[in-house]
Amino acid sequence: MLHMHPLPSIFDFTLLLGVIARMKHYSVVVTLIKRMESFGISPNVYTLNVLINCYCHLNRVNFGFSVLATILKLGYLPTQTTLNTLVKGLCLKGNISGAMRLVEEMENKGYEPDAYTCGTIVNGLCKIGQTGVAIRLLKKLEKGNFEQNVVLYSTIIDSLCKDKLVTEALNLLSEMMSKGIQPNVVTYSCVIQGLCNFGQWREVATLLNEMVQRKIMPNVRTFSILVDTLCKKGMLTEAKEVFDVMIQRGIDPNKVTYNSLIDGYCLQNQMDEAIKTFNMMVEKGCSPDVFSYNLLINGYCKSKKIDEAMRLFYEMSNKGMIPDVVTYTTLIGGFFQLERVQAALELFNTMQASGQHPNPQTYAILLDGLCKNKQIGEAMALFQEMEDKRLDHDNVIHYNILIDGLCNVGELTTARELFYSLPTKGLQPDVRTYTIMIKGFCKNGLVDEASELFEKMDGNVCSPNEHTYNTLIQGFLQHRETSKAVKYLKMMVDKGFSANATTAALFIDLLLSNQVDENIQELLPKFE
Repeated sequence: MLHMHPLPSIFDFTLLLGVIARMKHYSVVVTLIKRMESFGISPNVYTLNVLINCYCHLNRVNFGFSVLATILKLGYLPTQTTLNTLVKGLCLKGNISGAMRLVEEMENKGYEPDAYTCGTIVNGLCKIGQTGVAIRLLKKLEKGNFEQNVVLYSTIIDSLCKDKLVTEALNLLSEMMSKGIQPNVVTYSCVIQGLCNFGQWREVATLLNEMVQRKIMPNVRTFSILVDTLCKKGMLTEAKEVFDVMIQRGIDPNKVTYNSLIDGYCLQNQMDEAIKTFNMMVEKGCSPDVFSYNLLINGYCKSKKIDEAMRLFYEMSNKGMIPDVVTYTTLIGGFFQLERVQAALELFNTMQASGQHPNPQTYAILLDGLCKNKQIGEAMALFQEMEDKRLDHDNVIHYNILIDGLCNVGELTTARELFYSLPTKGLQPDVRTYTIMIKGFCKNGLVDEASELFEKMDGNVCSPNEHTYNTLIQGFLQHRETSKAVKYLKMMVDKGFSANATTAALFIDLLLSNQVDENIQELLPKFE
């Protein structure tokens, strides 16, 4: 087009740029507009609107405002689209207050905010968790006789459901219908998702019937929500029934639906069924993605079938798929489970060589695997490397794993030093850190030190939980400190916690060995 004589009109160029922008090649559009200008082609307001849109999607809304200045300098009037795009750009950056100020400026200059403007603001508010403000804006629009639409309501209903405020979402749905605004399949799907998360199946059935009565047919998203939630709750039979109904109604399952069902089978260790679903997905022309393979690899690793997991790993590579950090991390964990430490470390090296950067979960699995396989030296070396690179910054989980590993192999002095060094690193020990340390002291016969740490913890911001109490009580019982065990058992019960199976078994052992005193007899009804 640039080399045609005569040159095509700016309208033709703008059409092409709009198509490229819709394909999300934003930086390409920016480059092309610069090339056009170098050929002496002047952009019009519509071309510049496309440019603003691209800058906003590239998270450079400040450049978008520079383009607005260019529009004014060229003598053009900004269109409603110009300003709406900038509102959207500010919302994408999370600058909702800036977006609201721009809307006020629009109104002052005679522009009327339309459904797109308000929808953008409402969506932005919901995304930053300001659903209440979005509802107040909706009420304000209502007073201003603004024509509200189903999209505005659906956006807020979805946000309420994500905030676990399903009752409020249902109330807003009723309010919406009372005003004559008819919900669509998106509205219903949002509420169904919220109800599914709480296992309110009767209400889900009611809504599905209501949809059918209103001639709003559930779509692939609605069915996928049902399949996914049922699978996550272990209701595989019901999930498969929904999946079959979906196919009977002529709705083709998509990648999300298949992946949900595959995940459900993997969670229940039904790997044959998971593979059948995976194969069905391929047969129906729905290409599996890296996520699909990761689900199966995770399932095989949990079943300790690492060879099958590795077969899938090589299949991914053969199909031109790039295994991601989740793939590698899952497989590394699988090798550690089978005590194949060397294979796990080799895969870790392969991962880095392939350009995949380990994430905190990768390091957690590496540290845990090395500690559980009694490779404390290697774990300490890895931890030192992480500290040098500041890879564990603000992550107490890695410290917990290492402290636990040190305690388990009797390296209590090092564990203690690491525990007490946490505040100097700007980290606050959590309840698990304290419990691990208390367990370490008990295991090494230092029950008094364990008790002192517990008391410090109880007076601190980090309160002991049921597991902490049980750990300390077990320590006392194992070292025949019965009266102290009983004292903490009473405290635990008063807090509303319960003795776990190990604690109960230790008390029963004392009873069977005739080491019974009146304190234990007094507590027998609590075990019943």
